[in-house]
Amino acid sequence: QVQLVESGGGLVQAGDSLSISCAASGRTGSPYAMGWFRQAPGKDREFVAARYFDGSRAYYADSVKGRFTVSGDIIKNTVYLQMNKLKPEDTAVYYCALMLRGSSSYDYWGQGTQVTVSS
Repeated sequence: QVQLVESGGGLVQAGDSLSISCAASGRTGSPYAMGWFRQAPGKDREFVAARYFDGSRAYYADSVKGRFTVSGDIIKNTVYLQMNKLKPEDTAVYYCALMLRGSSSYDYWGQGTQVTVSS
């Protein structure tokens, strides 16, 4: 079994920065990718960013490009999300996800961490 544990969420003001992280444990093997998704109240879960460990590719949602940076440490099976210039619309529960090698979708999900940005 694989467990993902997010940490680092909290309450910040608009324009501030915040970093969240996610550590994977268990039978992860060598993960293919780890990503971040978020869900705001009353909205569907949406993709935020992803880091692929095969070639270190990174992908971002248009809404966070230029403000968020996703990085990963394959040795530690950890992914980080550095969030700068936060906006109230970034308020959501942020979920970490892990994609195993050979998989075409995310296989495991964390419990989420709350990020609240006040105006």
